[in-house]
Amino acid sequence: MSSNAQLFDRACRSIPGGVNSPVRAFRSVGGTPRFIKRAQGPYVWDEEGTRYIDYVGSWGPAILGHAHPDVVEAVRTAALDGLSFGAPTKAEVELAEVLIERLPSLERVRLVSSGTEATMTAIRLARGATGRAKIVKFEGCYHGHSDSLLVKAGSGLLTLGNPSSAGVPPEFVAHTLTLEYNNLQAVQAAFDQHGADIACVIVEPVAGNMNLIKPAEGFLQGLRDVCSRHGAVLIFDEVMTGFRVGPQGVQGLSGVTPDLTTLAKVIGGGMPVGAVGGRADLMQHMAPLGGVYQAGTLSGNPVAVAAGLATLRLIAQPGFYEQLSRQTLRLADGLQQRARAAGIPFAADAIGGMFGLYFRDTVPASFAEVSDSDTDAFKQFFHAMLDRGVHFAPSAFEAGFVSATHDDSVIDATLDIAEAVFGEMKK
Repeated sequence: MSSNAQLFDRACRSIPGGVNSPVRAFRSVGGTPRFIKRAQGPYVWDEEGTRYIDYVGSWGPAILGHAHPDVVEAVRTAALDGLSFGAPTKAEVELAEVLIERLPSLERVRLVSSGTEATMTAIRLARGATGRAKIVKFEGCYHGHSDSLLVKAGSGLLTLGNPSSAGVPPEFVAHTLTLEYNNLQAVQAAFDQHGADIACVIVEPVAGNMNLIKPAEGFLQGLRDVCSRHGAVLIFDEVMTGFRVGPQGVQGLSGVTPDLTTLAKVIGGGMPVGAVGGRADLMQHMAPLGGVYQAGTLSGNPVAVAAGLATLRLIAQPGFYEQLSRQTLRLADGLQQRARAAGIPFAADAIGGMFGLYFRDTVPASFAEVSDSDTDAFKQFFHAMLDRGVHFAPSAFEAGFVSATHDDSVIDATLDIAEAVFGEMKK
């Protein structure tokens, strides 16, 4: 049996940083990442045989719990017929139809293989349809690692893009405007200055990549209004929130209709699937109908589509989201109560099957506010919980996820462990 430390050392000799996605390296919390061998329901087991209650959930897709038997069987059945064809299939038509049925803002859908592909395609489509170059994004919102979106925000209300990754030439992000999340005044200032040149606004309607940050009252509607006035495309990046926070994502909860929506994670049920969809008049600009090119050999992969269809059918059961929301709120409220009882500055928030934990007195509303959290306290909490068998995201800037298999006994076990950890942290 290999230990996690041995595997990490081995991985570092063949993979940059020893991981294939940076947050997995534990750099922000220190220590050795756990190498997961298997998962079932609300649990994961590492290569050393240690079991953990899992609140990462593959960063969102495991809404039914890990390895749901119906999803696994759908994958097995599809795989027996072949892994990839590079040709249309009935299943990909069915998935597109389900997405359009569930989300009224979608009139046409293009399947891709990841959230990054979906957001990259949505922005290209918005630029192609409008003939404009500039895009607006928000500080702390992550939309994948395509060049024009890897931008930091600077000081002030409006910041012209500066690359936040080596290998991205400044001219690649010269048309990216980065604003403060939940700041409509900044949005209006951007459109006052650049409105005729702005192709789109892209936003996580509930942010999950700077921890969980909800939109302020009127923020999403304000984005809708300003985009409509100026002829810009409003893109909701629901890669994380789509079918995670409710049966129609954030757009269903808020009543705000975007022009384009990007999806991934839950719609693949743990397999790599993404999608971009929206108004038919916009989508018709995509090749082969229009001049906006997009292609992918594995787009609509039959095995991945089978997993997504099985997942979407299961989460459509009556009462599914009500129960999921109750359990997530139970976890968030329970953690907050126990931390504050121990005298530790701590806040928590939840929506649907997502939650956020913040070592500060109040729930943050922006990247600047979440950055004021006590990251040292988070590191201490993270490792103490991990050592006792609870697996949270290894970063103070990531949302957490609850599945349908996190029942009362699992939540109670988590809260009992947390109560002990908070008590030790106060000493």
